[in-house]
This record gives sequence, C-alpha cells and structure tokens, in this order.
Amino acid sequence: MARLMARTGYGQEHASDALAAAWSEAVPEPLASHTRPGLIRRGVLEVFVTHSVIVQEFTFHKAVVLESLQKSMPTAGITDLRCRLSETGS
Repeated sequence: MARLMARTGYGQEHASDALAAAWSEAVPEPLASHTRPGLIRRGVLEVFVTHSVIVQEFTFHKAVVLESLQKSMPTAGITDLRCRLSETGS
C-alpha cells in the first residue's frame, strides 16, 4: 500500500494539502493572499511571494509564522522559511 501511495503521489498531495491548511492559519490575512508555501527542503520551507515589498513585510511576521507552522505540523521538520519571488503570483 505504501508503494502504491508513493507511486501515485497521494502521500505528497496529502502533505501538500496539510501544509496549505496550516499556512492559511499561520499567515496574517494581509499577507496570505500574496504568499503561498512551496516545498520543504532540508527543513527550509520555500515561500513564494508576489512582490518584493511583501518579502520585506513578511520578515516582520516570520518568527510567528514559523512557530505556528512548527506547532501545527511538528513532523514536517520546518526549521526556517525562505522567501522567493513568484513569477505568476499566488
């Protein structure tokens, strides 16, 4: 069963849905519509943002967002957040 889930991508899709839900709870509303979570690599969650001003604003909220994500998704192993400009927006 585990191999079937891995082959079909169901496990990754389920994790992605859980991250999206945790993200919407963790990020303050003014920023939520301009950001979206990406992949977690080596404990670092890549955050896509729509504009460089949002990156700057996000840095003020980074610690609170990180703490919230760590509490809601302890098994994800998120240790840091890194912003990246998105070409297509959120």
